Amino acid sequence: MRIVLVQPEIPGNAGNIARLSAALGASLHLIKPLGFSLEDRYLKRAGLDYWHLLDIHIHENYEDFAEKFLGDKTPYFLSTKAESSYIQPEYKADDVLVFGRETAGLSEEFLGKYPGKLVRIPMIESARSLNLSNSVAIVAYEVARQNLFRGMKVT
Repeated sequence: MRIVLVQPEIPGNAGNIARLSAALGASLHLIKPLGFSLEDRYLKRAGLDYWHLLDIHIHENYEDFAEKFLGDKTPYFLSTKAESSYIQPEYKADDVLVFGRETAGLSEEFLGKYPGKLVRIPMIESARSLNLSNSVAIVAYEVARQNLFRGMKVT
């Protein structure tokens, strides 16, 4: 599984997602510009002692990521503007999950390029969105549930 954060802004969220990625054996891809330094103490603190387990990549833009890492993998773009729920797809273990910035999500222009691959996390109408690291955890564990944990001894 590949987890992609497009222009993440909050170091604590990125650190939590790094720890989650390490625990799932997922690679983490950060798309610039980043709202923090990779040396940020809050980023490091949130990731705890999992950094040595993490496969992390930094990219100038999404196209750079796609050219080097997407290949024949299926990308899913998470957005509150999507109509389909994240539980509808039948994920493969090597699918790609793409999340936008904490303050703005993925841009309309970005979403317009991938209309058939947009999914959302359902919530009550009056709620605007969930925290980014919570959203990544919800969807990444659905991919893991469908693929990685079948017949696997989980510790």
